[in-house]
Amino acid sequence: MLGESKRDRVAERRAATRREILDAAWEQAREVGIATITLRDIARAVGMQPPSLYTHFDSKNAVYDAMYAEAWEEYERHALAQLEDVPAEPRAALHRAARVFFDFAVADLARHQLMNQRTIPGFEPTPASYAPAVRVLDHGIAFLGSLGVTERADFDIWISLIGGLIDQQLANDPGGDRFSRLLERAIDMFADAVGLSALPEKSTTRRKAGTPR
Repeated sequence: MLGESKRDRVAERRAATRREILDAAWEQAREVGIATITLRDIARAVGMQPPSLYTHFDSKNAVYDAMYAEAWEEYERHALAQLEDVPAEPRAALHRAARVFFDFAVADLARHQLMNQRTIPGFEPTPASYAPAVRVLDHGIAFLGSLGVTERADFDIWISLIGGLIDQQLANDPGGDRFSRLLERAIDMFADAVGLSALPEKSTTRRKAGTPR
């Protein structure tokens, strides 16, 4: 029909193959660890010879780079959706944001390691792939600023606190909730330190040590 755009079937097939390669890479990363995936095994999983894979990714780091960008873009979309109706009360908002990141991270060890840890020798994301991570970081700084937490050092402590609990959860109680249960308490300790008012239901005096519950 006149005016109808022509489909670029070659580009569609190439995009589909690239998607298949990345899906295979993620599957392998979850099976054997993010740092030990191999192009040979990825190629085998998608039914191609290893040299053919190089027409889509010129190195294993290029695969990692695409996975890195994909992971941060996924979190960016997830966070925007989950924090669209963030509570108006600052401390409650802080709890919500911490929980959103914590739960996303512990849901996938391989993805968390790629996003937040230097577990792959020699890999550095390209500026284009790093861009969504920068957007998330900038949004997080602005978010805390909107709650009245404006010192960059305080933001660094906040993300380190959450990240530490994530690492402990994944290392010492994978699939459990040992450190997940500590997140609310840890965020309250941070909120106390930066002077955020307590939530109404938590404004009562803390129980003294040794006092019966």
